[in-house]
Amino acid sequence: MWLKDTSPPERRVLAAAFAGYGIDAFDYMIYTFLIPTLVIVWGLTTVQAGNIATAALVTSAVGGWAAGILADRYGRVVVLQGTVLWFTVFTVLSGFTHSYEQLLFTRAMQGFGFGGEWSVGSVLIAETIQARYRGKAVGLVQSSWAVGWAVAAIAFWAVFALVEPASGWRILFWIGAVPSVLIFWIRRNIEDPEVYRQTRSAMHAVGDRGNFLEIFSRDLIGRTALASLLATGMQGGYYAVTTWLPTYLKTERNLSVLNTSGYLLMLIFGSFLGYLTSAYLSDRIGRRKGFILFGFCAGLLVLGYTLAPITDTAMLFLGFPLGFFLSGVFSGMGAYLSELFPSRVRGSAQGFCYNFGRATGAACPALVAHLSGSLTLGIAIGVVAASAYCLVILAALLLPETAGRELDADGATPAVTMPAAA
Repeated sequence: MWLKDTSPPERRVLAAAFAGYGIDAFDYMIYTFLIPTLVIVWGLTTVQAGNIATAALVTSAVGGWAAGILADRYGRVVVLQGTVLWFTVFTVLSGFTHSYEQLLFTRAMQGFGFGGEWSVGSVLIAETIQARYRGKAVGLVQSSWAVGWAVAAIAFWAVFALVEPASGWRILFWIGAVPSVLIFWIRRNIEDPEVYRQTRSAMHAVGDRGNFLEIFSRDLIGRTALASLLATGMQGGYYAVTTWLPTYLKTERNLSVLNTSGYLLMLIFGSFLGYLTSAYLSDRIGRRKGFILFGFCAGLLVLGYTLAPITDTAMLFLGFPLGFFLSGVFSGMGAYLSELFPSRVRGSAQGFCYNFGRATGAACPALVAHLSGSLTLGIAIGVVAASAYCLVILAALLLPETAGRELDADGATPAVTMPAAA
C-alpha cells in the first residue's frame, strides 16, 4: 500500500532497479543449476565447479566497488546501464564455451557487471525514495532476486524437459540476452536523484572532485570495517547454501531434476516473502534488530536442513522458512549502507562494503567444496553457513542504528554515534 504514496519518478526507479537485480539473479543462479550437468558433460570436478562460482564472486566484488566509484563520479544512471550491458554480454558468451578454462574466464568477467549492478541500483533507490519508505523500497528491490531465481529454476526445468543436457545448458546461458532491452528503457525513463545532483554541484562549485579513499578516513573507517564484516557474513552464508544446494539435493538426497526444481521453488517462494517481510520490519523495528533476528534464524535453519536426519517431505516444507530467513537478512542492507555514509562517497562506500563481503564470502563455495572431500556435502554446507551467520550477528551488535535518517545533500558526514562496545 505504501507504493500509492510514491511519485511516478520513484516508481520508475523502483521498476528499473527491480528488473536489473532480477536479471542479475537469473544470470548468476542459472550456473548453480547447471553444475551437475557440466560435471557429466565435461567431467568437471567439484573443486573446478566451486572455483568458477568463486571467481565470479571475486570479480563481482571488484566490479561492485569500481561501479560505486564511477557512480559517484559520473552518475548513477549511466553506470547502471553499463553494468547491465556488461553482465548480459558475458552471460551469453558463456553459452559458447567448450572447456573449464573458457567458462572460468567468461563467468569471471560476467562477475564485474553482476557486482556493479547491485552497488549502483541500491544507491539509486536509497537516494530517490523518501526516508520513511526507504527500507521497504530497497527490500522490494532485493525481492527481485527471488523472482530471477525462480525464473532460472523454471527455465532450467522447461529447457531440460525439451532439450538434451548436452545442448540445453548452452540455451540457458543464451537466454541471458533477452533482458538487454532494459538498458534502453533506463536511458529513456530514469534520471539521477536530486540529492546526488545537488551534492555534485556543490562539490564542483569549490573544485572538489571527491576521493573514494575518504571511506578509510578516521571518521569513517569504523563504519567501513564493521559494515564490510556484516556483508561478509550475509553473503558467505547465502552463497555457501545456494551454490551447492542443487548438487546436494541431486547427489546426496537422490532427487530427480523435476523434484529438485520443486524443492528449490519452495525455497525461492520463502525467499520472496522473506525479502518483503524483512523490508517491512527493517523500517518498523530498525535495521540492526532485523539483521540479528534473520541471521540467527537462518543459521539454525540451515543446520537443520543439512545436518538433521529429516525425511524428504520434511525437507520440502522446511525449505520455505529456510529461504525466508536466508534471503530476508539482506533486505535492510542497501538502505543501511546508504544511511551510514555521506552522499559524496555513498556509492564508493556501498560498493566497497557490500563487495568486500562478496569477495570474502566468495571463499565459502570453494571452502564447502574442499571440506566435502573429508565431510559429506551437507555437513560442509551447514558448518560454513552457520559460522557466517554468527558473523552477521556480531557485526550488527557493534554497528549503530540508522532507520529513518534523512540522506544529506551537501556531502557532509551524517552524525552517527558508534556504540560503546564498538
